Amino acid sequence: MGLVDIAVKNNGYISVAQATAAHIPRRSLTEAVESGELVRVDRGLYALPDTWEDPLFIAQHRFSRGTFSDETALYLLGMTDRVPLSLTMTFPRSYNTRPVKEAGIIYRTCADDVLSLGICELLTPYGNTVRGYDLERTLCDIVRGQKVVDVQVVVPAMKQYAALRNRDPMKLLEYARKLGVESKIRSYLEVLL
Repeated sequence: MGLVDIAVKNNGYISVAQATAAHIPRRSLTEAVESGELVRVDRGLYALPDTWEDPLFIAQHRFSRGTFSDETALYLLGMTDRVPLSLTMTFPRSYNTRPVKEAGIIYRTCADDVLSLGICELLTPYGNTVRGYDLERTLCDIVRGQKVVDVQVVVPAMKQYAALRNRDPMKLLEYARKLGVESKIRSYLEVLL
C-alpha cells in the first residue's frame, strides 16, 4: 500500500507514524510533497492536495496529549450550533502548555486522577476522529468553568440534555462528584428534570 492509498483510507491524511508502520521510508513523504502528490499540513502530518483542512484533526495531531473539552466538545457532540471561536483542549497539569497557547488554543489543565474521566472518540465536521470528552463530562466542565464559559452556552446545553431520551443523570452526578461540581449540577437537574 502506497502513501496515497493510506491517505485515501484515512480521509485524505497520512502521518509519518502511519508511513513508518507501513514500512515506507520518510524520504518518500518528501518526494511525494515535491511531486505534488501530498502537501505538508503540520510537522509529521501530510494530506492529499484536495483534502479540506481540518483544524481540529490537525490540533489533535500536534497536541496528541490534549483532549477536546468545554465548548469545543459541546460543539462536536452536537449540543450547540455555535462554532467555537477558539478550540479548547484539556491537558495533564504537568504538560508544558506554552506551545498550545502560542497556537491560539484555549487550554485547561486537569489532575491526573480525573483526566481520563469521560474520554471518547468524536467526529469532526470533516469526518475525522479526535479525542474529546463525552456529554456528561463536558456538561460538568462547562459548569465548572462558568467564569470562562458563557452562561448562554450552559443553560441551553443543560436544557437540551434534560430533553434527551438517552441521558444518564446518574453518570452525570458521578462525574460531578468526582469533579467537585455536584451541587451546581444538582441545582440544574432539580430545575430541569
